[in-house]
Amino acid sequence: MGRRAVLLLALFSLVLPVLSAGRAPAAQEGTLEIATKSGVRVFAVELAVTDEERAKGLMFRKELPEGRGMLFDFKREQPVSMWMQNTYVSLDMIFIREDGRIARIAENTEVLSERIIPSGAPVRAVLEVVAGTAKKLGIATGDRVASSLLNAH
Repeated sequence: MGRRAVLLLALFSLVLPVLSAGRAPAAQEGTLEIATKSGVRVFAVELAVTDEERAKGLMFRKELPEGRGMLFDFKREQPVSMWMQNTYVSLDMIFIREDGRIARIAENTEVLSERIIPSGAPVRAVLEVVAGTAKKLGIATGDRVASSLLNAH
């Protein structure tokens, strides 16, 4: 190996850890199922578990495809509040109790709003999906949610 190649390799080995340190780790992803009166609905979801991940949520995204969403896991049942600050896509927020039942659905949230959206009851998690999904798929309060992602933490 020539002197130039050795120098480039040494430089790369010094720079790579610095570049990697600034990169956010890939979000954990998985599936979530909601059993409705008309059948089981499956969503591909990103999981937000840390305070930082939950604080950022879906902020700054310009689109959210149907069938995809973000699951905010609070790890224990508690009252929670959400908002739409810096969120450009209107959402349905599905508030999920510890037993997997849907406690509340906040439909068609207002984009870029700082209005607080409360869970209305203690919940374990919140699923955010594109606005209109709950109505379109017949998702309702009392329906059951299941995901191995909620059991992994």
